[in-house]
Amino acid sequence: MKDEINQQKLTKGEKRRDFIKKSALAFGAFHIIPSHVLFSKPEIRNKAGEIVQMASKVPSDRVNLACIGIGNRGEQVINDFDRTGLSNVVALCDVDMGAPHTARIMEKHSKAVRFKDFRELLDQKEVDFDAVVICTPDFSHFPITMHAMASGKPVYVEKPMARTFQEVELMMKAAKKYGVITQMGNQGHSEANSFQFKAWVDAGIIKDVEAITCHMNSRRRWHGWDTSMTSYPKAEPIPETLDWDLWLTTAEHHDYNKDFANGQWRCWYEFGMGALGDWGAHIMDSFHRYLDLGLPEEINAVKLDGHNPLFYPQATTLDFKFPKRGKMPEVNVTWYDGLENLPPLPEGYGSSELSSDIPAAGTGQIEQRTLNPGKIIYGKDLTFKGGSHGSTLSIIPEEAANDMKSSLPEVPESSSNHFANFLLACKGEEKTRSPFEVSGPLSQIFSLGVLAQQMNTNLKFDRKKKVITNNKVANELLNGTPPRKGWEEYYKL
Repeated sequence: MKDEINQQKLTKGEKRRDFIKKSALAFGAFHIIPSHVLFSKPEIRNKAGEIVQMASKVPSDRVNLACIGIGNRGEQVINDFDRTGLSNVVALCDVDMGAPHTARIMEKHSKAVRFKDFRELLDQKEVDFDAVVICTPDFSHFPITMHAMASGKPVYVEKPMARTFQEVELMMKAAKKYGVITQMGNQGHSEANSFQFKAWVDAGIIKDVEAITCHMNSRRRWHGWDTSMTSYPKAEPIPETLDWDLWLTTAEHHDYNKDFANGQWRCWYEFGMGALGDWGAHIMDSFHRYLDLGLPEEINAVKLDGHNPLFYPQATTLDFKFPKRGKMPEVNVTWYDGLENLPPLPEGYGSSELSSDIPAAGTGQIEQRTLNPGKIIYGKDLTFKGGSHGSTLSIIPEEAANDMKSSLPEVPESSSNHFANFLLACKGEEKTRSPFEVSGPLSQIFSLGVLAQQMNTNLKFDRKKKVITNNKVANELLNGTPPRKGWEEYYKL
């Protein structure tokens, strides 16, 4: 009997590997165009040949979504898609479909077909869906996104894109290979923050930036943990409704413990990306893009209070050094996290506001602090103060802001929020604002910063070759630890 069960598992695994290989071959040779694309509206061009409206890839008014990871943050994201009025949820997938945190979405979308294994969802042919929404823990973004793209599906994945540098690299290459629409979930990139930053750069208001300070000093889940810890938490009984082996996906085996699940995964280097990966995408996104920063050439671990190789420090200061880019000078970006690890503030900084569009965390609304999450941008002539997510910049001190009022350019309004933008892109009416070619290098910065944290060291990085030049072990860890047996195919593009 055991031999029969093992043979069945082997057969399923072979089928999945065969599917991935066939998908890669098919998309590598030519694009297979589904019938609903063939009969959709063509792209519209003006007299100059410029695309005014892209070709629609969804024949109906609503985009049918398959949602993977449906509790906690996943529930919030699904509800945000619902509020656009542009989508239907036709499939729900989660490794714990019987947990309290997945119950509300299943009740709300009771007609949606349910799956526990994302591979079965993406391989089946019975449920027709147009795009995939992925809100699982950081470390499992990679295999699910790769499988979805190999299936030819547009993908919306929460930030950061993946856990390791190489995983992000493969995701960017896969997006190009399969020609799919992609969007990373840093929703502020579709709000006023992004539009203002670009307008001010284009108008020469933001120029000659040489230093940027980023700060996130709210309490994190691992604050107060025993920093002398030398082993992972002991095994606890696995909840009856949870498929723990499937939760682990590519990660090496760990016995279940409540401090790995339901958001606690953020605490561990093996599963999450700490404060930097969690908040960097909401604080660093606009200046990274519109100052054309690319990848850093140095990452220095300036301060790591309570360093532990298993979980994140109690407080971190990191320096990222970026070289000259054309006429733009070198830039030093400094990251501060930790309750009392506050950056120096410039004269005339004023008060610190909390962005109103920050979604509630799994542990509740983000706490109000003296210095709320944000950034300070130091140009040659002007200094700018900004918050997180969609919040806009202001010029400081107030006297300088008053002097600049008459010369500030008009900032265009966003035509859609981040969720609607993705859906409209699936319909051929917009382009996504945070596709993988934009969000990938940003996510790779977080991977490099996390390596400096974990190894408690300074790193030198070759931007062209994409290798760490001063630390052989760190360079090997750009790829992360090898995936578990049975998950290797996702790393072969």
